[in-house]
Amino acid sequence: MRSLISDELRNSASVISGIDAKMIDRISDVLVDTVKKGNKIIFMGNGGSSADAQHLAAEFTGRYLMEREPMPAISLSNIAPVTAIGNDYSFDVVFKRQVEAYAVKGDAVVCLSTSGNSKNIILAMEAAKEKGATTITFTGPGGVMKDMADHALVINSKETPRVQEGYMVAGHIICGLTERGVFGRKAVFIDRDDTIAKDVPYCSGPEHFVLFKDVPKSIAKLNKAGFLVILVTNQSGVARGKFTEDDLERIHKKMIADIEKEGGKIDDIFYCPHHPDDGCGCRKPKAGMGIAAVSKHKINTKASYMIGNSDADVEFGEAIGCTSFKVSEKFTFSDAVDKILKR
Repeated sequence: MRSLISDELRNSASVISGIDAKMIDRISDVLVDTVKKGNKIIFMGNGGSSADAQHLAAEFTGRYLMEREPMPAISLSNIAPVTAIGNDYSFDVVFKRQVEAYAVKGDAVVCLSTSGNSKNIILAMEAAKEKGATTITFTGPGGVMKDMADHALVINSKETPRVQEGYMVAGHIICGLTERGVFGRKAVFIDRDDTIAKDVPYCSGPEHFVLFKDVPKSIAKLNKAGFLVILVTNQSGVARGKFTEDDLERIHKKMIADIEKEGGKIDDIFYCPHHPDDGCGCRKPKAGMGIAAVSKHKINTKASYMIGNSDADVEFGEAIGCTSFKVSEKFTFSDAVDKILKR
């Protein structure tokens, strides 16, 4: 029995890991734009997909992971209109009639169907297109709906349970991306050594730590413009025994104090203490520190930036969805900040 269960878990994980991340990102962008323009999101589905449609609509009108204003979303799967329209007309038009009643130009209509061939949803999609709404589908690999949609999320499995599991995972990710895209905070992630301060190999004490000129004032400018300023730094000296985490804390206390003297503020600090050979997920260019910061501070990374001095910093920023700037002697931290503030 345990082998059967483990096999199902592996099968489900394999299907989920194969979902197109770029399409998830694209759909979330559409929904962010829809909400920001004052339009609504309309969900629909039959059977299990009906329950999933209601579930996702509730995440938008209630909350997903953030305390924020409600986002306008409705599900067309409520029992009264479905049975009334089905009884008076035909089950084929239970969603079409509601789309005709509710949808307006600029809305997003999200259609869930494991087969991709649900006739009542196909008719509703056609009505949505006539209204000028954007159509989005969550389906398996078959059917015609994916070819009709403006944006199609395809779960690559012929097993109905796997398709439903896949599009609920994708739906949850889209909920998170959408609420951060609408309500999330903007941030500037910054590297430390050779970005805001002189690089002292394995700097072991605050007496050796010196910020570059104008860095505190530049950070204050970012604070004033509404950006969180978050330090993300690789500090393998801890693992190498060059200094301790207590030493690192003393260095960062001096850094914070020096910045605060000029009216600036570091909102948070994330560091990787591991050796490069440890295979951790937090050492840049890996995204671990960024993922932790985004989760903690509910950051909209598409409105955020990364400033660092290495290719690893640039790669880190791009991995979490930020615009990245690489500093040098000719393009300083202050230059990067000025460029951000002019955007």
